[in-house]
Amino acid sequence: MPFEATVQSVPALLDAAARPAASLFGVSFRDGYVGSVIAVSLYVSLTAVALSTLVSVPAAVAIGLTEFPGKEFVKSVVNTGMGFPSVVVGLVVLFAVSNQGPLGSLELIFTREAMIMSQFVLATPPITAISLAAVSGVDDGVRDAARVLGGTRVDVALVVIKEARYGIATAVLAGFGRAISEVGSVLIVGGNITSADGISKTRTLTTAIQLEARQGQYETAMVLGAVLVALVLIVNAIVVRFGDRGVAG
Repeated sequence: MPFEATVQSVPALLDAAARPAASLFGVSFRDGYVGSVIAVSLYVSLTAVALSTLVSVPAAVAIGLTEFPGKEFVKSVVNTGMGFPSVVVGLVVLFAVSNQGPLGSLELIFTREAMIMSQFVLATPPITAISLAAVSGVDDGVRDAARVLGGTRVDVALVVIKEARYGIATAVLAGFGRAISEVGSVLIVGGNITSADGISKTRTLTTAIQLEARQGQYETAMVLGAVLVALVLIVNAIVVRFGDRGVAG
């Protein structure tokens, strides 16, 4: 099957998977609507968390294994970032991608890419902070043993990452939870847009829940909420499963 056809079939598969929950509450959706909303939510959140992990984990390892002036201040800044207001992040990203902003020429306003930028900013502090705590908690003897055996700085870092993998996995899950549950910033930068046929362009599960609740469609909002919780549980189970495989290996 061509790649494009595979991508286009994902919302339909997700839509079919969500139908049991809709039937339980006696709610009906336009064909493809729920699947497209789930697909946008997963695409935006997983992409943002993946990019954030690529930045946050190396940063946490570098901070944790290096002694430098102002280290405690850097830690406090990272920890403070975990409570940064999401609406403010949305406003900053909106300005950056607007016509008057530095990224205005890229025409990213009300796009999934802008939503990814917003969620990246929100997910990075918790992933960095929790990963840093996990790295700092690794026994000094592990690092010393790696150095005695002739390990380079990279080898020592890899050993520390292996020892701190559970904490890092927790950090990634915390970042994913922050991203997938976000409403304010993605609503500001994404616009909660659907096409004329009801297929999501920038509407996510959280913004759809907010919209349905405001319209008094509480059963619909409950179904979408159940789908959101199920997605989080599935992602958590996958991460835990990979962690268990790592231990078994």
